[in-house]
Amino acid sequence: MTIVTGLTVRVPAKLNLQLAVGPPRPDGYHDLVTVFHAVSLFDEITAEAAGQDGVSVSGEGADRVPGNRDNLALRAVAALRAAVAPRTAGGVHITIAKRIPVAAGLAGGSADAAAALVACNELWGTGIGQPQLLEIAARVGSDVAFALLGGTAVGRGRGERLTPALAPATPYHWVLAFADGQLSTPEVYAVLDRLRAAESEGAAAATEPPGPSLDAALMSALRSGDARQLGRALSNDLQPAALSLYPALRKTLAAGLELGAFGALVSGSGPTCVFLAASADRALDLAASLSGAGVCRTVARATGPVPGATVVPVVR
Repeated sequence: MTIVTGLTVRVPAKLNLQLAVGPPRPDGYHDLVTVFHAVSLFDEITAEAAGQDGVSVSGEGADRVPGNRDNLALRAVAALRAAVAPRTAGGVHITIAKRIPVAAGLAGGSADAAAALVACNELWGTGIGQPQLLEIAARVGSDVAFALLGGTAVGRGRGERLTPALAPATPYHWVLAFADGQLSTPEVYAVLDRLRAAESEGAAAATEPPGPSLDAALMSALRSGDARQLGRALSNDLQPAALSLYPALRKTLAAGLELGAFGALVSGSGPTCVFLAASADRALDLAASLSGAGVCRTVARATGPVPGATVVPVVR
């Protein structure tokens, strides 16, 4: 019998093709309806048996990733251990090789947590299947369950209640423009709440904003596989707040549309801007033009949808 002492999991970044945000809940969160889309920008997480839990990080933004118990991947390890017989779940060292930028609206931390769950689930031989793993993921963080699932899916609640999108896996070509700075997700939500409060103050009869709903036009575009239609339907309720905190993103979004993107929006809480291109060749041209325009720190091309956290086969 082969004893597994370590393995590697590859996990994708996410885009929000729609992000509809309801009013604040009593617990401080907001009810969401979002359409998640996993794209081919990956972190790789290696889990190895160790005397005690630990984490090390390299790559994009490594110096901004917590290296202690605040690390989301280590919190995922602890959550999985609590769900299984502790005596079978020994210490583990998590090594994170990052390509997904930190605090960029791409759920990089959640992706790393999902990968750690998959890696330790295999390492410890728990026998836990995906349904229970998704439940554990949802307790760790709002976007962690989607990073496990991948593809394209509708998220509700905090984003943790998932339904796979009933749409063909049409390949879409994306360009991601990374900004010089970061945005704090709680701060972006707080600014959204302030902007909405200011809008309602002048109303003759302020009413409670309606709950978020799924965009029928977006889902129709996904079902048809029409990239141009999809580009027109992209939406993000957090975008005005992100733009108020990071006004330079307006120029980035405008540049991408002027250069021929089918659609443009801030991803999640930002500050990454994403652009939908007509083809792989057009994505290449768009990435080069955006890079040359000086409206972002750097760019990356990606395709989607792609699978969620996946064990990387060992090459012998």
